[in-house]
Amino acid sequence: MASTWQKTWEFYNWILESGDPRTDPWPLVHSPFPVTLLFAFYLFVVALGPFYMRQRKPLKLRGLLVAYNLAMMTLSSYMFYEFLVTSVLDNYSYLCQPVDYSRSELGMRMARVCWWFFFSKVIELLDTVFFILRKKQEQVTFLHVYHHGTMLFNWWSGVKYVPGGQAFFIGMLNSFVHIFMYGYYALASLGPQMHPYLWWKRYLTIMQLCQFVAIAAHSSYNLFTECPFPDGFNAAVFLYILSLIALFLWFYYQTYIRGKQEKLT
Repeated sequence: MASTWQKTWEFYNWILESGDPRTDPWPLVHSPFPVTLLFAFYLFVVALGPFYMRQRKPLKLRGLLVAYNLAMMTLSSYMFYEFLVTSVLDNYSYLCQPVDYSRSELGMRMARVCWWFFFSKVIELLDTVFFILRKKQEQVTFLHVYHHGTMLFNWWSGVKYVPGGQAFFIGMLNSFVHIFMYGYYALASLGPQMHPYLWWKRYLTIMQLCQFVAIAAHSSYNLFTECPFPDGFNAAVFLYILSLIALFLWFYYQTYIRGKQEKLT
């Protein structure tokens, strides 16, 4: 028993000490404990939030939602710009790009936008809170909770160990998609009068799926080539993206194919 605890403690110390020294002192990066605590609280809200709201009227939150979605749209635009411009200025390769662990201007710039991307995943947990407060429980699906929760840990490990390199492609694509996603949410939060302008929800889902396919191709390619970027991270990304592709395809079928067929019958 003592040996098990000792090995666990040694492994935890390895996690703390083996990260990128540039990003290690940044907020929420040094230890996995704050992120784990945040995730546990998130699951607590997901589990008990609906019970809290059961005897209460749904909150409208229109002004707050418009401001939140526009702010997230702005943040996504900033991150996409930073990922794109930094990768161009630093001559990043889309086929094989190792992490620049130097403290050069461009190396630090890429590390900073990776941290902002990770922190955006912390902020995005509010998506779920707003659904619960508005009693939109049908939106809090397994896909929604799985995606939000896992992205938190995925990008904590990314910023902790590989802030840049191949990871820039994921952040850049996801930020680009989120510009449109939060733009859609901002329009939707204005009220029912905006519904005629929200016909493109299906194409937003298609855009998300295309993003996942591109990331899967990008990460799997480097598993079969010589590239000085950790294969463990490429493999983890590839397997994770496959799970998202499967879940989003099921969502697409349920929402746009099966749902349409049921309306016709």
